[in-house]
Amino acid sequence: MSPAINLREAVGRLDTLPAMPQIAQKILALDLDSEKGEQELVRLIEQDPQISARLIGMANTSAFSSNRKVASAVDAIMLIGLTRTRSVALSIALMSSLVGQHKGKLDKQRLWTHGFGIVAIMRVIAGHMHRSARPSDEELHLAGMLHDIGYMVLEHIAPELSDALHTQLEAHPERPVTEVEAEVIDIGHAELGAELARQWNLPEEIEAVLRYHHRPYDQAAEAAWPLANLVHLSEKLMPSYGMTEFVVPEIAPSEWEAIGIEPDEAETLVLQVNEVIGALG
Repeated sequence: MSPAINLREAVGRLDTLPAMPQIAQKILALDLDSEKGEQELVRLIEQDPQISARLIGMANTSAFSSNRKVASAVDAIMLIGLTRTRSVALSIALMSSLVGQHKGKLDKQRLWTHGFGIVAIMRVIAGHMHRSARPSDEELHLAGMLHDIGYMVLEHIAPELSDALHTQLEAHPERPVTEVEAEVIDIGHAELGAELARQWNLPEEIEAVLRYHHRPYDQAAEAAWPLANLVHLSEKLMPSYGMTEFVVPEIAPSEWEAIGIEPDEAETLVLQVNEVIGALG
């Protein structure tokens, strides 16, 4: 039996995938329109050292242009904003549940860095969209941070295949990731991430983004629009940031038009993106 078939069988057995962490369930259930919900979010974050540290680190990046050093979770939440904080905290909790003992080829810090960068670019692009079609800030962050979580699923259920995949991605940085995945593991990180999202009962649009972010124009990708388009375009605009994951960088005018942006406006948008990428370092 081939490794690819074994992997598909493993994904089919839901008990091979981790349950959604309790803290993530609590964060998802919060009502941020109430004072009680806001206070509970702050309490949950303060009690989780990993989430607190990540948020403080995020608040101290150039993306938030703080004039002072942020040293506490409360200050970080105030700077980042409650809605965005919830999506970031949720993505940290979900990704943390997949971190195991295997010290393999997948660099989790680079995966996090890549997701953070993609979110930053998605926000620039979304800012040029018509307000009525623009996703919420929370949707942008959750989609951007989780879109590649399938790599972590692969390492969790098949660490040797994960190492084989990343070895090949590093050896062939000019080849599209989907092409390499088809040869090495057959089932890709997009499908693996979507399966996990389905098990965790994440919103339908997030599951769809995970599944279709490399092929947002698939006829079955309607639930993923426009978030998958934004992830797809963002990865084309900065394909080498964080992860070794090559995508074809050319963007056709029709890809801008698909999200309501005139191709003539794209040049200004790309300049803004380049400024953001430069600030990310």
